[in-house]
Amino acid sequence: MKIATLQTASPLVLIPSIYKSLTKAEQKVADVITADTHEAVYYSVTDLSEKADVGETTVIRFCRKLGYKGYQEFKLAVAQNLVNPNESVYGKIEDTDSIDVIAKKITSQNTGFIQDTLGLMNQNNLEKVAQKLLSARKISFFGVGSSGITATDAKYRFMRIGFNVDCSVDSHIIAMNAALATKEDVVIGISTSGSTKDLVDAVRIAKENGAFVICLTNHNRSPITKYADEILLAASRETPLQGGSFAAKMAQLHLLDILTTVVLLQQKEQSIQAIEKTAKAVLDKMY
Repeated sequence: MKIATLQTASPLVLIPSIYKSLTKAEQKVADVITADTHEAVYYSVTDLSEKADVGETTVIRFCRKLGYKGYQEFKLAVAQNLVNPNESVYGKIEDTDSIDVIAKKITSQNTGFIQDTLGLMNQNNLEKVAQKLLSARKISFFGVGSSGITATDAKYRFMRIGFNVDCSVDSHIIAMNAALATKEDVVIGISTSGSTKDLVDAVRIAKENGAFVICLTNHNRSPITKYADEILLAASRETPLQGGSFAAKMAQLHLLDILTTVVLLQQKEQSIQAIEKTAKAVLDKMY
């Protein structure tokens, strides 16, 4: 039976129409989604599989039976049928809001995410990460799409304090760098969703090669975390309509700012020397 696709019908309409033809495991996925759709739109594929008590492959099969290529396409369709994009990004903003009110609402939300990130931070976890970075032969940041921008920022900051650091944002380059990683290296995979296939595959390869893997994500239970030796968790919630939201990025950058400061203080003299050298290196680049 051919199912209506993303462009022709809401997934919330499709689910009851094919419910009886689903397997018992797939019906459990449907039950979780329909029970609290507004919350389910924030789940990673791992979150949903655990809440439904099924395997991740069952979630994917469920999505494909509805006519979607995979979970992310399905979740995007759900989000499109649930929320207004402006509301999903910033909270409820009215058409009649003044610029001042809009600015205050967004500032309040972003401040909340940064505070929540601080609440999620584990001091022992951050100390372990700092020590691994200090002893690494090489640090590699991986990120694609918007997370690639965060990875580039991270490389810049760590380079300024004297580390041998690299950044890859192209999926092919990421894969090749992962294949060359060694047990003396640290690989940091950045993914807000934790479900970006190119990144998950590369992190797995780096892990198999013995590299120490750190994941910076906003979803503690997501595919990328399966290969993590340590997880750095940033707080924010975004639907598929908000991929690469400023709120998610600010929470990640805030956490990276804390981490680089901790590392800097662990080797303060060397870091200050590196900052001075790199600052002098670009003096003639500015007026």
